Amino acid sequence: MAPALNTEQQTELLKRGFSRRSFGRIATLLTAGAALPFYNEQALAQLSKTGPIPPDAVKIDANENPLGPSPEAVDAIYKAVKQGGRYMWDATDKLAQSMAATLDMKYSPDDKQSYIQIYAGSSAPLHQAVLAFCSKDRPFVKCDPGYEAGEIAAKYMGAPVVKVPLKSGSYDHDVKAMLAAAPNGGLYYICNPNNPTGTLTSRSDIEYLVANKPQGSIVMIDEAYIHFSTKAIPCTDMVARDQDVVILRTFSKIYGMAGLRAGAAIARPDLLARVRQWSAGAMPITAMYGATASLQTKNLVEQRRQYMTGIRDATCKWLAAKNVEFIPSEANHFMINVKRSGKDFRKDMAQQKVYVGRSWPVWPEWSRVTVGTEEEMAKFRNAFEKCYNA
Repeated sequence: MAPALNTEQQTELLKRGFSRRSFGRIATLLTAGAALPFYNEQALAQLSKTGPIPPDAVKIDANENPLGPSPEAVDAIYKAVKQGGRYMWDATDKLAQSMAATLDMKYSPDDKQSYIQIYAGSSAPLHQAVLAFCSKDRPFVKCDPGYEAGEIAAKYMGAPVVKVPLKSGSYDHDVKAMLAAAPNGGLYYICNPNNPTGTLTSRSDIEYLVANKPQGSIVMIDEAYIHFSTKAIPCTDMVARDQDVVILRTFSKIYGMAGLRAGAAIARPDLLARVRQWSAGAMPITAMYGATASLQTKNLVEQRRQYMTGIRDATCKWLAAKNVEFIPSEANHFMINVKRSGKDFRKDMAQQKVYVGRSWPVWPEWSRVTVGTEEEMAKFRNAFEKCYNA
């Protein structure tokens, strides 16, 4: 049974219109700690999975990086394991300090002055931001199709969810439609590049959303895939200017640490404090040391971006030559119109030992494909030719 919420948390929730009946579910969401965000992230990514995956299969279904952690990160993780009997709070502080230096953000060991908060991945601060900024009459607002972890958290705690279609043709967030659909939104969520489409929302549109959102609301910009893009403009400078913005970053994607769990929320100290009141627990020291080593590895992001985008673009060029409709992507994944049930298409691909991603309810005939290695994408092409017109 989940422990009861403390008095301060109960008072906060009552002020925002939640009933005492919802306290148990919210306490469960909180006390799951890092485990629930990990479960949700993996479960969402693995909805395309059909039974156990054979060891010789190609797994391009979960937006993972097949390169895994860098050699420098692996060495740091190996050394950290020997200290696994201790919490090693200083490892978390060192990662925060390294991220602050990389992003040119303010960091202080004093939470009241720091603009960076470290988490085990980026789903935990997403869930906790929903708890912090949404309420019975202030919904969670997102695009459709889009990443669903925040939506799940909102529904679980009893806050409304507003989903707005992506723009036709360009497939970016329609920020004006988001504001019109939810003029009293609590948290406006922008994944940029977007999951699942890999498309970009312009900096000007994000600035418009921040400038025109209702008073008291927050714009959350999830930059999980930003390292794969040469066109995306980071929004950390908005945080530096003390705007009502929370940025999410993760080491799951370009750094290849999805299973190790390291990420961060970047925002004004007062906003981080509102999120942090719903947080608890120490960080995994293997992830802390591995993430710090990744940041300190020269040219790692550039080299991996070139490698992954080169394979992605070659695959999309091949699809174009086959007259297959796809959405040009700035991430390590892309969407294909398979022109039949995406669920059935995935099953057929699995029979070829190639496991691709899922479809979204709003786009049932589109399937998401993660970029794998050159060898893996060659196997994808062979399987695709057999299954596309099945």
